[in-house]
Amino acid sequence: MFTEERLNEILKLLREDGKVLVKNLSETFGVSEGMIRKDLQKLEKEGLLKRTYGGAILERKIVYDDSILYRLAKNIDRKNGIANIAINLIEENDVIFLDASSINYSIAAMLSSISKKLTLITNMNRIAIMFDNNPFINVICIGGIYNKNLGATIGSVAISEIESYRINKSFIGAGGINIENNFISNIDLDEAMTKKAIIKNSKNIYIVMENEKFYTDCFYKFSKLEEINAIITDKKPEDNIMNKLIDKEISIIY
Repeated sequence: MFTEERLNEILKLLREDGKVLVKNLSETFGVSEGMIRKDLQKLEKEGLLKRTYGGAILERKIVYDDSILYRLAKNIDRKNGIANIAINLIEENDVIFLDASSINYSIAAMLSSISKKLTLITNMNRIAIMFDNNPFINVICIGGIYNKNLGATIGSVAISEIESYRINKSFIGAGGINIENNFISNIDLDEAMTKKAIIKNSKNIYIVMENEKFYTDCFYKFSKLEEINAIITDKKPEDNIMNKLIDKEISIIY
């Protein structure tokens, strides 16, 4: 086994169990304990784990403030895959909410060419303008303070407007999901409060995110896991994550 393959397997074991032991890894991969320690040191430098006495634990990444322009250009194929799944969940006459999310931008781009009667509510201006030439989809734009970095209207005015609607299906982006501590988080306080309002006024709540977000956290919590119906992601999560989500009766769609 090549070094990179071993490192990937160590990360997989970490994600499944939350911790690894040098002795066990040495036996599993048939290499010396010294070699395993070097592997763990390399992964720690990359911010992927934290070494402990005799082993290591998974290091969750803290996500900071990425602009919407940066996020729109990242992982496009994966986001389009998630968007394809979401599109198939949207039915005639649905009232849907697409919040400020790079994945929701992909969903909107696909929806814009679909001849299906819908009401679309959004607080992301880039989404609204996609439907100028679509006569089937009515668009409601949420007002409020426009945050240029997020590309969205957020805050108290936006929340007040959102509370005026009853939403069939909301698709909500997330900066991270923490399975162990039972919270979903985002990078901005006002945006987190806006997401709370969307969830409160929605019948069905779908979190749309890449699989890697299961291993990241942000500063502001906006939901507990039991408040959502499903997570749409790009690939099957690790078994320990799947099992905990199934226990909470949350659907995983990938």
